Amino acid sequence: MSILTLFCRSREFRERLEASRERLYRLAYAWSHDPHLSDDLVQETMAKALRNGSQLRDPKAMNTWLFSILANCWRDHFRRARPTVDVDEIVYCHEDTPEHEHGQHEVVTRVRAAVGRLPLAQRQVLTLVDLEGFSYIEVAEIVDCPIGTVMSRLSRARKALKRHLLDLEETARAAERAVPLRSVR
Repeated sequence: MSILTLFCRSREFRERLEASRERLYRLAYAWSHDPHLSDDLVQETMAKALRNGSQLRDPKAMNTWLFSILANCWRDHFRRARPTVDVDEIVYCHEDTPEHEHGQHEVVTRVRAAVGRLPLAQRQVLTLVDLEGFSYIEVAEIVDCPIGTVMSRLSRARKALKRHLLDLEETARAAERAVPLRSVR
């Protein structure tokens, strides 16, 4: 290929590229609805086309090639425009701290221990109504006893559970007060 042929092809390439500018702008504007962004996208597309003109194998496919470059520039715009946050500036506030989780675990352990101390009949009724959500009638059918018995067992179970939990809480507070604080020198 002579220099004259290369020069002619380059000139022809530039002319066709310039002729495509208006169509590229219309498409970029249709995508973005922003005249300034559309200008930037078209300019970037044309700059890439000029830099990589040697990659175009078939001059007849120039429009397809240019519009695919424009589509890539559009995607690149969104990658660059994605908001970023400096990790050091993020304030982490979450309820589920280790202390909170430990406190929740302690409460669950205490409640299970208190429920475990209830008589079996009260424990059955309490767990079926309060944990499983069964109605009094359903519980009466499950444990095969009258509904009045279910209600009285549930009432006694709740009172006993409350008493056990208050006792456990008082015991825990007494234990905290009994631990002497040591000074570190």
